Amino acid sequence: MATAIILLKVDHKKVTGTAEKLLDIPAVSDVYSISGRYDLLAIIQCDSVDMIESVITDHLLKTDGIVDSETMFAFRSYDKREDGRAIEVD
Repeated sequence: MATAIILLKVDHKKVTGTAEKLLDIPAVSDVYSISGRYDLLAIIQCDSVDMIESVITDHLLKTDGIVDSETMFAFRSYDKREDGRAIEVD
């Protein structure tokens, strides 16, 4: 499964409403309010990168309140085992 992490700058008066609207997009699995240069972080998971591109351009970036964005793609997922070592997750 392809995963993208989207950092979003949002109109400060619309952060909560924008976050709620993003969660209505089926491919968006999580939305976090964050500190720093960006206001929200959204995680998108789809079967392919092409599907992620479609979700971002056709839905996510058309959401009211979004001013700017930066997209990152996750290459590999790791999880922590009970002994504290990282393992790759499919």
